[in-house]
Parts: sequence; C-alpha cells; structure tokens
Amino acid sequence: MFRPLMITAALCGTLFLSVPGIAQDQKVLVTVNDRPITSYDVTARINLWKLLGRDTKGDGIRKKALNNLIDDIARVEEAKKFGADAKEKEIELRLTSVAKGMGTDDKGLRGKLKAQGITLRAMRDYIAAQIAFNRLLAGKYKVTINVTEAEIDRKFASIKAEVKGSVDKQLAKIKSDPRMQPVTVYQVLEVNFPVDLSSPGAESLLQSRFVEASGYTKKFKSCSGARAAASGIFNVKVGKMQEADGRRLPAPMKAAFKRPGTAIGPFRTKDGIQVWGFCGTRKIVPKLPKAEYKYPTRDQIANFLQNQKFEEVEAKYGRELRKSLLIEFRDQAYAD
Repeated sequence: MFRPLMITAALCGTLFLSVPGIAQDQKVLVTVNDRPITSYDVTARINLWKLLGRDTKGDGIRKKALNNLIDDIARVEEAKKFGADAKEKEIELRLTSVAKGMGTDDKGLRGKLKAQGITLRAMRDYIAAQIAFNRLLAGKYKVTINVTEAEIDRKFASIKAEVKGSVDKQLAKIKSDPRMQPVTVYQVLEVNFPVDLSSPGAESLLQSRFVEASGYTKKFKSCSGARAAASGIFNVKVGKMQEADGRRLPAPMKAAFKRPGTAIGPFRTKDGIQVWGFCGTRKIVPKLPKAEYKYPTRDQIANFLQNQKFEEVEAKYGRELRKSLLIEFRDQAYAD
C-alpha cells in the first residue's frame, strides 16, 4: 500500500502556474540527528504538497510541514534498520509513475518541480520516506489500510446530503429574492398636447388643449388606434408604448387601468397637457437556475478515505518513531 501521489491531468492544469522565485532562505529551524532542516526545506515541502493537490491553507501549515520533514527522517532511519528503505531503482520507477499521472515524462516532471521551487532531491526524499513508512506499517506494525465499500457508501451518502442541502439552500435564497418574483408590468402610452406657455394667451390655449385632451380620452379605444383617435386635433404627440412595473405604479393609476383601451387624464404638465392610454398587462416570470448537484466519484472518495486513515496512522506511529531521534529546535516557534 502506497499513499497516492497521482493527480489527474485536469488538476495539473490548474496547479502549474508561474510562481515568483523563492528566496534561498537557509535559516536552520531544527536539527534532527545533526541533520539541519531549513526554512527553504519547509517552503519546498509546502510547494510539493500544492503540486500533489493537498490543502496548504491555514496559519499552522509551516509547522505542519516541518513536522512532516522530521517524520520523514524518522521513517527512513527506522526502515534502514530492517533493510526496508527504498532503493534508487524503486524511487526512479515511482518518479516515472508520478510523471505519467501528471501527463508528462521524467524531463517534464523536473520542469514542473523547478517551476514550483522544488528540487528533484526534495521529491525523491519525499517518495523514499513514503515507501519506507508503508513498509514499516506492513512489516513492523502489521498495519494495513483498507477502505471498504460500506465506508465509501456512507461517505458518499454524507457528501451527497451535504451538497444537495447546500445547493437547495442557495436556490431557496434565490427564489425568495424579490427580484426573482413574477412581476406584472403595465403597458402604457404617453400622449402629449403641447402648449407654448411663453406665448400671449397661454392660459386660454391651456384651456382649449384641456378640452381637446378630454375629448381624446373618450375617443381612445386602443393603443393601436391612438393616432387615429387624435385625428383633427392639431399637434398631438403619441409616444412609444412603455412598460411600468406594477409594484411601483400609484394605486389610483392602477385602479383607473381596469381594462385595456382606456385612457386617463388630462393632466397638466410643464409643457402642456398629457393623457395616458392603457394598452394591457403582461407577466414577467424570471428564469430560475436549475439545480446542479456535482458529486465526487467513488474512486475520489476512496482516495480521500484512504488518505484520512493514513494521516491517522501517521500521527500514531510518527510519535513512536521520533523517540529514536535527537531533535533540537533552533526556532522555538516551531517546537511543540
């Protein structure tokens, strides 16, 4: 059993982005059996985790990476005692396997490592420690990490419920948004009877236009016949049909617009007299998004559960393996 190092080609496409050059920070954080581990080593391990698709977020990630490097030394040292340490040929084969999983070859893998600020030695050391630890688990500790179909079923059911609940909650929030509720719009026509208010006798003109507009409201039968209804009246301006949100129309106007083909007015405006014709209503129903439930595959769930179990075993036996090491922290901020 070997902890999965393979990642899909699609995932690789999102990981290998150009990154700034990493400063060669060689500050020693800890010595393990007189072997130094530096800040640069810690940064390289974090970048390696990123490369393998592992979550590297969180304030304590550097301390976690440092402890992982210490554990690697312990694993290799213990494996050597039993002749269970990884051989060069095994490491090379594993590197080739990892490169293939990333959709590249050995040369391409080296390029990707370099782009992430990771040396080939750091990758080889990581693989060697993984091989050593898996052999210790199987040989010394008699531990086998297996994931059953029942465990996958339970985890899948849990994830499915969580995803469905989250999507349904988002949809419910969208549906409750006032902007997503059906809206009745009123189709209205603005008809103006202009008056030159600066001319002599403007008040008399207003009165005449008021009478003309009143007659027009009686002739108005439909929006399509709005211009015909103005026949014989001088200078009538029939505007384009407009749509007004029924929620924002004044209540008296909505009450007056009981049936299409009616007109209300006349009203005094700054430019003369105005009439409003009612053409009808229509309902706008916003299109709601469809629910899309995206679940991981069974293989992805199996890998997740296996990694989870592996981390639990790492924590348990890692403490035991460290007992044989001489660990001296140079930076107490990283000490347990």
